[in-house]
Amino acid sequence: MRRGLVLAVTAIVATSLLTGCGLRDLGDDKGSAASPLPGVSETFPLKAPPPAGKPLDAQAKVQPVPAPDPADPVAVAHAWLTTAYTYDTAYDSSPQDANLRALVYLTDQQAEAERSYRPGAASGAAWATWAEHKAWTTVEITADDEGQGPGDTPGASYRTFAVDGKAHGRDGWTGTGPQLTAVVKLVMTGPGTWKVAGATVIPAATPPGSVATSAPRSASPSTTAR
Repeated sequence: MRRGLVLAVTAIVATSLLTGCGLRDLGDDKGSAASPLPGVSETFPLKAPPPAGKPLDAQAKVQPVPAPDPADPVAVAHAWLTTAYTYDTAYDSSPQDANLRALVYLTDQQAEAERSYRPGAASGAAWATWAEHKAWTTVEITADDEGQGPGDTPGASYRTFAVDGKAHGRDGWTGTGPQLTAVVKLVMTGPGTWKVAGATVIPAATPPGSVATSAPRSASPSTTAR
């Protein structure tokens, strides 16, 4: 399945490059009805966004992310994905809290777009289930080792990853976490410094009755199979 998802992402990226668009920026579709997390469709107007989450403390179960080598685009992308998909619903009110924790890995333009984004009032069925169990998520990030994707240029690097997430409830419940394949675009913002400038995400297929989330809200929804 992972091979098929990677090939699908590659086809999407190749098509967009042929049309001169490239990968779309993380902030291009903020608030889009296709966005799976928070997962809110603009068909139904929302009255207020969720409140900000609580600051993390020693009791929080957010997966540690070692500081990456800024000169290594794979390490930077890995750190961004891990941070953006690691939630603790006992502290976070929505996935946006994790997105904000991941600002350090974004370009200045994308970080500003993320700060100004105001999520909707609901975060989807997966988040509701996790919150019911006061769950946190852990993820395994696997870099594509088959050379898929559009390749690199002197100032940009495109890397493909599989995200395999699990949810762990404080009441002993366990479930499915984020499951997806992502092509991450990074750009060099200074000598030996790479930052995330965009992502194209394809959610993994989820069996009926399973609880999963497909993509960070900040990914480009118009190019995914949501």
